[in-house]
Amino acid sequence: MNILDKIVLNKKAEVISAKKNTSIAELEASALFSRQTYSFKEFLLDPARTGIIAEFKRRSPSKGIINDKVSVEAVTAAYAAAGASALSVLTDTDFFMGTKIDLFKARGTNTIPILRKDFMIDEYQVIEAKSLGADIILLIAAILTPAEIQTLASLAKSLGLNVLLEVHNLEELQRSINPNLDAIGVNNRNLADFTVSVETSYKLAEHIPSEFLKISESAISDTETIKGLKKAGFNGFLIGENFMKQDDPGLAMREFVKGLK
Repeated sequence: MNILDKIVLNKKAEVISAKKNTSIAELEASALFSRQTYSFKEFLLDPARTGIIAEFKRRSPSKGIINDKVSVEAVTAAYAAAGASALSVLTDTDFFMGTKIDLFKARGTNTIPILRKDFMIDEYQVIEAKSLGADIILLIAAILTPAEIQTLASLAKSLGLNVLLEVHNLEELQRSINPNLDAIGVNNRNLADFTVSVETSYKLAEHIPSEFLKISESAISDTETIKGLKKAGFNGFLIGENFMKQDDPGLAMREFVKGLK
């Protein structure tokens, strides 16, 4: 069993527990559930912004603790001020030290789109994401069937959420595409062994239909990589560890962005 299998197994138990603690009716009654979500496409393509989806991540299974000394409010606000097009907030606790409260706090601090970064396997999590103030959900092709992706994406769209599908190879891409997606993210990190290569994005770029936003995820640590990916047709760039490993992630992003000009 690889790490992804372990995470999914754990997530199934987590969702069962969450359903017992908070009903769907309670989620739908939350103050944030009825808010108008931000358009992922509008912010990502805004020329005044960077195209960077800046991630708040305390820990990863492969690297251990990255940064557990900073607050989600301060970091995400600094990301937004530095020109982030969107924010990504981890809500998985056991493997990434994230919490649902992190997403709630980030929403209260920012006026740009927020991605709930988690391992979505159940419709309950989609409704929960909306109730926490998310604008975007992540669907990982490696852990979902095409039918499951269709079901979760359709529900998300009915709630006004944007949908980012994450793929790792051509087979996942071709079997998972459906009209309810807004963006295709190519994860340059192999979730089975956590090795990274930006070549994964270049290989898949021409296979992503033009109607979808193209996002490159992970393995992005310098501005030249972003410039190259833009030429290949990518609109967005998810960066977390490169900023979070610094004492001041917001400052790290601000300095990084200077190289994009």
